Amino acid sequence: MKTLPYEEATAGDRALAELQRVLEGFGCQSFGTMVDNERHVIVVGFKWRGRSVQMEASWKGYAAAWIKRHPWSSNTRRSRADHDARALAQGRTSVCSMLRDWVKGQTVAIECGILQFEEVFMPHMLLEDGRRVIDAARAAHMLPALSQDDPKVVSIK
Repeated sequence: MKTLPYEEATAGDRALAELQRVLEGFGCQSFGTMVDNERHVIVVGFKWRGRSVQMEASWKGYAAAWIKRHPWSSNTRRSRADHDARALAQGRTSVCSMLRDWVKGQTVAIECGILQFEEVFMPHMLLEDGRRVIDAARAAHMLPALSQDDPKVVSIK
């Protein structure tokens, strides 16, 4: 069975610490990460040249993809609840590594002149009212809705 990208990741919080070092090296005035266990998201916030950015990454979404790749069955050696808990734990760990690698790649692209800061981070930039650009665009129905039948749309109960 083909593995899911990052499903062997183990860095977790070490990846978040490295992500902060990447942001510091990029010249961010402030930066930090937060784990929201209630919503199952990791929040990365930073400020670069007066632009505030706040990204959220769902490990619940990753867990749903992991379960899709590794479905529970009556032959599974653990209970369904334990299987789901394993998926969430791996999702949290994997998302940390994914965020680190994504931010590292994007900041290098900016530093090399391949992309501009706004091209990379605009959806996550904060407006004066505190909302992210992407959230304002969604609220204004500026983007077409994704079909729930789309194979790339995943969810976990």
